[in-house]
Amino acid sequence: MARSGDEPPLTTPRDPAREAARRELAKRMYHENDPSWFQRALNAFWDWVSKLFDAASSATPGGALGLVVVIAVVLLVAGALWWRLGTPGRDPSSSAALFDDRPRSAADHRAAAEAHAAQGHWNQAVQERMRAIVRSLEERALLDIRPGRTADEAAAEAGRSLPSHTDRLRSAARDFDDVTYGGRSATEQSYHRIADLDRDLERTKPVLAHDASGTSTANTSHSADQHARQGAVE
Repeated sequence: MARSGDEPPLTTPRDPAREAARRELAKRMYHENDPSWFQRALNAFWDWVSKLFDAASSATPGGALGLVVVIAVVLLVAGALWWRLGTPGRDPSSSAALFDDRPRSAADHRAAAEAHAAQGHWNQAVQERMRAIVRSLEERALLDIRPGRTADEAAAEAGRSLPSHTDRLRSAARDFDDVTYGGRSATEQSYHRIADLDRDLERTKPVLAHDASGTSTANTSHSADQHARQGAVE
């Protein structure tokens, strides 16, 4: 019915009006251009980063520029430590076996090393050449055939019968460990160092324990004979 000008305007109580407005605004047509939940989460994250950056900038000498310099220095130091020490958590000496379960000869390992080197796969080339060295020493009976031997153990044991190459054997074992367990990358130079060691060991005559004892016995006998002659002269 039409209302006359003397009647008061129609009013709605506060709570029903609020509920009516809520229902109206909840309609889909008002939310077609709202950001997705992912976008809202991303916006909240960047807001948090911005607040964190602002707080750090205010506490750092030089403001934002000083903070950038500090972050760059930290990253450089972390990179230098990683390059020098290798992957964190690496043990100084490996505990894993040098060989797998497939028995192969020294010639087989050398052939595999050369094939990897020809393709520029220096990590695998270094590993196979170190295995060739140890297998060759086993074939020459300079090392006992022992499953589970590590590169460090092989170098220490081989150094007793090949003392002139002790340092190079230890260096080769370190290269093997760095590549296999330390997360480092081998180079062409490191491969050629181990290959040269392999060839030199093939040409080196071992110093056997009985040779050393025989020499000691001969020296003792010679000294006793000398004293006997001196006594006879006197």
